[in-house]
Amino acid sequence: MAEIRIRFDGVSKYYGQHCVVDKLRLDIEKGEFVSLLGPSGSGKTTLLMMLAGFETATEGQILVDGYRVNDVPSHKRDMGVVFQNYALFPHMTIGANVAFPLQMRGMSKSEIAERVGKALDMVQLGALSERKPSQLSGGQQQRVALARALVFEPRVVLMDEPLGALDKNLREQMQFDIRALHQRLGLTIVFVTHDQGEALTMSDRIAVFNKGKIEQIGTPRQVYDEPATRFVAEFIGETNLIDGIVETPDPTSAAIRLKGGDLVRVAGAQGLAIGQGVSVSVRPERLALVEGSASVGQGNMIAATVDDCVYQGDHLRVQLSGPGGASYVARLDRKSPEPSRGAAVTALFSPEDCRVIAP
Repeated sequence: MAEIRIRFDGVSKYYGQHCVVDKLRLDIEKGEFVSLLGPSGSGKTTLLMMLAGFETATEGQILVDGYRVNDVPSHKRDMGVVFQNYALFPHMTIGANVAFPLQMRGMSKSEIAERVGKALDMVQLGALSERKPSQLSGGQQQRVALARALVFEPRVVLMDEPLGALDKNLREQMQFDIRALHQRLGLTIVFVTHDQGEALTMSDRIAVFNKGKIEQIGTPRQVYDEPATRFVAEFIGETNLIDGIVETPDPTSAAIRLKGGDLVRVAGAQGLAIGQGVSVSVRPERLALVEGSASVGQGNMIAATVDDCVYQGDHLRVQLSGPGGASYVARLDRKSPEPSRGAAVTALFSPEDCRVIAP
């Protein structure tokens, strides 16, 4: 049985009458990388700050390794914290910045020197220990902040939008660097981000936040391929949401009559009722396009017209319009022939490649 390292048990946070985190329950296992993903104001950073001890929970309990930490000061929670702005001391060398948490813990000079050397080597900055932060690039400064968070071997590492200030290429490289450190050291990491791609790349599980609650928690594949709510479907990546009515509520192959008149089948739809209004979610890359009409037996089919086609390097983005004023987006392989504007096409997708989203 997995060991629970962190438990949020009915945790709420109010600022006056405004509820920022609402009776939240979440377990994080030892050695797990969990991302708290959501838009600004959804409560994810507030939850992290309560775990770190920088904010106080209004209700509920926060437990670490089974012990309540609500009233434990932040410096006694044995957690490393990495912020977006690095929070390095500009007048100190890199080595001194990383050594600071160890000095605060009263360690000997010899042990400090050994640990600082290992931590800087771990982030590939061992040769730069005598430099000041101003002499480093943004990516190097972020590595120093990471080394400082890891140097005292904390039980938990908390990261609040740590890559937000980096350019795209460096940000992507740091994602893989942090992921590799997590896997090599077996760290328990709680990572706050609003970037869906970042969460999908790095996480063991993703908790999707909206208005102080977790709308869904699961593996990257689960939250992307099996969104539980309309919010999750729209927030994680891009999707086509098509309104319709349930005609046959068969969980193995539910039949949904779309607003434009097409009938589609959806696999794995549970708890539906005849006549119920729902939406069908299908990701743009799941759509295949054929010119004109497709033959029966090729899965779900929607008649559409090509409004636009844009080459985006690794794929073609095709904007479509369908019956009843519906609009769709298809993402095709970059080597696919470009459909012309105004062309009549059929969008194909399988029952396994779509999901029913109930209101």
